[in-house]
Amino acid sequence: MANRSTDILFQLIKSLEKSEKRHFKLYIKRSSGNEDLKIVQLFDALDKTQDYDEKLLLKRLSSTKPQLSNLKTHLYKQLRASLRLLKTTENTDLQLSEHMDNARLLYNKGLKHQSLKILERAKEIAKANNKMNFLAQLISLEKKIETLHITRTSLEKTEQLTRESTEISEHIDRVTKLSNLALLSYRWYVENGHARNDADVKRLQEFFKQNSLPDTSNLSDFYEKLYLYQSYSWRAFIRMDFLMYYRYGQRWIDLFDAEPLMISVETGHYVKGMHNLLNALFDLRHYTKFDKVLKKFEAYAETPQGQHHDNFRIHTFVYIHLAKINQHLMTGTFKEGLLLVPFIEEKLKGYGDYIDPHRIMVFTYKIATLYFGSGDYSTAIDYLQQIINDHVDLRYDLQCYARLVHLLAHYELGNYELMESLTKSVFRFMAKMKNLTVVEEEMFKFLRKSFQISRREIKPELEKLLSTIKHLEHNRFETRSFAYLDIISWLESKVQEKTMSEIIYLKYQKRKKRC
Repeated sequence: MANRSTDILFQLIKSLEKSEKRHFKLYIKRSSGNEDLKIVQLFDALDKTQDYDEKLLLKRLSSTKPQLSNLKTHLYKQLRASLRLLKTTENTDLQLSEHMDNARLLYNKGLKHQSLKILERAKEIAKANNKMNFLAQLISLEKKIETLHITRTSLEKTEQLTRESTEISEHIDRVTKLSNLALLSYRWYVENGHARNDADVKRLQEFFKQNSLPDTSNLSDFYEKLYLYQSYSWRAFIRMDFLMYYRYGQRWIDLFDAEPLMISVETGHYVKGMHNLLNALFDLRHYTKFDKVLKKFEAYAETPQGQHHDNFRIHTFVYIHLAKINQHLMTGTFKEGLLLVPFIEEKLKGYGDYIDPHRIMVFTYKIATLYFGSGDYSTAIDYLQQIINDHVDLRYDLQCYARLVHLLAHYELGNYELMESLTKSVFRFMAKMKNLTVVEEEMFKFLRKSFQISRREIKPELEKLLSTIKHLEHNRFETRSFAYLDIISWLESKVQEKTMSEIIYLKYQKRKKRC
């Protein structure tokens, strides 16, 4: 999905809410006293246009290119200043930054004791919200003042300050290592997907051995635990150990349930944790718990806190609707799931500037599988071709399975004249990406053989293929094949002459009784 514009000023203005636009106008009037400022004219012109058009702007403002460039720079600066003024009380980080700025200004004026009082108040806020990075900066300035000036601070206070400084430094070192581990683990998954073989698992184990802390048994801080659970969640997910993925995803959310204040402080991590927990429950087919967590997530999304920031509002929409699609995929209600597609696509179009290509690719694949499961193979092909034709350097696993499902869709449509060359092409691509498991190899054997078999003789071959791969359903390295498409259910639908939707729904009904 192409971005509407890459102009940063235009993107910022289009992201503003009515209250933010109104505040900006009031802010400019108060600071300048001139309602006809050029930057206000530029703001209005950009606000009213749907697409960025520099030629039109030059004409409307009667400006030269250099003048327009200067105006844009000035407007961008004023917009950020207005937003900062409006949002300071709503964000802990902005509050702490403001306290730090004020403490520095007072110190520079020679008002050392006033500066120290502000630093003390800021330290209390930082401690209450687990903002140790800010606390380190506050203590650094406090130490500077105490070192350079006689403030009559008690010896006990000085010792406390040095002790705090040492503890914070050690804490930040641990959090940095754990956050690096979490980030690099997530990056591994985005680039490669699930572990393909023992070699991948060994590389992953070595990676964790080199980057983990020597001892994580006594971690007590919120952020230390958060990044540790994130790292272990990603490791389990990459290894396709879905039970451990669920356990660490649940611990991730339990952290926030134990400290509800941190949901507003670290909303992004909370939203991501809910997404991972839902993914784990989807992989485990734990229908009852999945439904319970999804309802909890949807309820949170409707709260003022959940609606507070654009960024988190967008991500909450993305994760909830991926979960809703997953719910239809695991219950076999494909046609009901397709009712979500127009709304999802409309929102994705509106959020085009703010959603990364990875998420768009996942949505495209999920929607394609809904169409495939509902029997609309032509539309499934249209969606899968978007992935196949979009040459991006991520999620090679998804690119492989998009090609495989694309191949199966042509098989279902009876496009046999394409099948032989298409089968060779997909096999070569998956082999090149080292994405072939026993399941895929057996699938390709069947497809090649099907070229020489009449439609009446195909059922015994389907039964044979089903028998060959069904016992692999719980094999760790073969599980990845079933995570992308329920091939077992597809084969069972062909053998039992039922729709794929019927097969999966029957399984859902049986498993639900055991959940």
